[in-house]
Amino acid sequence: MLNNGKIRILDTIEDLHMAEELQRIVWPGSDTDVVPAHLLITVVHNGGLVLGAFATDDHGSGSEKLVGFVFGFPGLYSTPDGPRPKHCSHMLAVLPDFRWRGLGFALKRAQWQMVRHQGIDRITWTYDPLLSRNAHLNITRLGAVCNTYLCDLYGEMRDGLNIGLPSDRFEVDWWVNTKRVERRLSKKARLNLDFAHFIAAGAEVINPTQIDGQGWPIPSEAISFSTAELTDNQDSLIVLVEIPADFPGLKEANIELAKEWRLNSREIIEDLFRSGYLVTDFVHLPGKIPRSYYVFSHGEGTF
Repeated sequence: MLNNGKIRILDTIEDLHMAEELQRIVWPGSDTDVVPAHLLITVVHNGGLVLGAFATDDHGSGSEKLVGFVFGFPGLYSTPDGPRPKHCSHMLAVLPDFRWRGLGFALKRAQWQMVRHQGIDRITWTYDPLLSRNAHLNITRLGAVCNTYLCDLYGEMRDGLNIGLPSDRFEVDWWVNTKRVERRLSKKARLNLDFAHFIAAGAEVINPTQIDGQGWPIPSEAISFSTAELTDNQDSLIVLVEIPADFPGLKEANIELAKEWRLNSREIIEDLFRSGYLVTDFVHLPGKIPRSYYVFSHGEGTF
């Protein structure tokens, strides 16, 4: 039996071959999408960062197993004053048997600490906006925000998790020195706002859905307000947008419905971003049929 162990930098070719193999387990079906060990070690030796989470054998043998890793590298982004440095976090992976143990959060927290020591104040990465588990980690727990929607970013992907759908992605911003992020990463318990808090404050779900006979949500054909009406209405500075609580399960059960969700949510979210909204939180409504919602806030007073 294995227990959660330590997180450390991966900087040897042996370590990075383990990271290469772990990718094949997490994203099966397309070896061309695997980042090879020779590229990982080149990145590490030139300012990049690969951190690994290891589980240790609790029977006293002392053996370790790589069960997760996060990988990123330095990049640049444009500002009116010229280019500025950022850290581009390209990949986070945890073995299926070790999920729901907080390893993704621990790896990102370690990455946050290392990047701060490099003097960089912004980390960006992408994820599928319809994956509620990723949204909970990235937005709720880590405190990233988002106002960038990238349509079919990677083109056709052939791995088992992405095949059959446009590879739309959120690009999130993690402003590592902000109070918002520091509070989310603090060891002190944070009061998480839930669905009821936002509804009580006057927020409204702008794409109310129906549930089909198999228990899957059907995307709304139209949002309840135009974004012009929302931005003119001071009571609508926070709105909720529903996504499927279990998009991988929905996709496996009904690929055509998954495509509907991709295209419908793309239209709604791009419209909100154009109108000055950004994703600032994510909430989950438990129940026999669980529901998941992004929280969109208008303006930039979210830090």
